[in-house]
Amino acid sequence: MVHTATLEARPDPAAYLLLQFLAWVADRPRGYTETMEAWRTSCPRLPVWEDATAGHLVRLESGDATTGGDTRVLLTEAGQALLARA
Repeated sequence: MVHTATLEARPDPAAYLLLQFLAWVADRPRGYTETMEAWRTSCPRLPVWEDATAGHLVRLESGDATTGGDTRVLLTEAGQALLARA
């Protein structure tokens, strides 16, 4: 798991990938299905979704018209703050 302190102390590729994921989520409304198709990985060294959820950087919300009724993936305040600091 990539911790916030890791991003500040010694950036690594996984930390940059996490920031890219957060920016992607922030760009426009994203559904859970789209998110899993775009960011799912079987590589244990790149657990972007797991890091984002474990770090409380994203949250799930009931879907709406912007995601075709699919569950929405949104940044939390912590996710927004981390992205803003980057």
